[in-house]
Amino acid sequence: MGTNFYRIPKSKQMMERHQKLHNRISSLDWFDVSQLSNGFRNIENKNDEWSPMNAWDEFMEDVMIHVGKRSSGWKFCWNFHNGKFYSSKKELLKFIRNGRIVDEYGTLHDTEEFIEMALNWGEPDGLVVNAEYYEKNERNSFFNKERYYDKDIDGLRVSSSTEFS
Repeated sequence: MGTNFYRIPKSKQMMERHQKLHNRISSLDWFDVSQLSNGFRNIENKNDEWSPMNAWDEFMEDVMIHVGKRSSGWKFCWNFHNGKFYSSKKELLKFIRNGRIVDEYGTLHDTEEFIEMALNWGEPDGLVVNAEYYEKNERNSFFNKERYYDKDIDGLRVSSSTEFS
């Protein structure tokens, strides 16, 4: 069992999102059955029938970004989201510092204390998913393939997957 950590926007950023949401909703000068039935998608462009986003979806988009997981016996495992938000340790730390850190239980963490914990978790001999791990533990596992092994990015253990449990 472990704990997942997420980067959420700072209060000011959430207030800016709130204002954008408020402006979009306030600007509606029409309500019809089709808008109600499709969840108010395309509220600014009635002709764009293909947009999957509504005002609330846009407000919530990328609010909780999973940054990684801490598990006993393992090195901290970072989630790089295939480079969507950051692709190096320097970019990751800047991204984290530009927001707040909350765990899966809703506890807000001091950003610098989180960074220190994560960088030191499981060091120096915590487990890493690689060929050596599978040789010792699960030699015949379906996942004993290089594409499933953790990556090393700037000395960080980075998951080959973006899905965490």
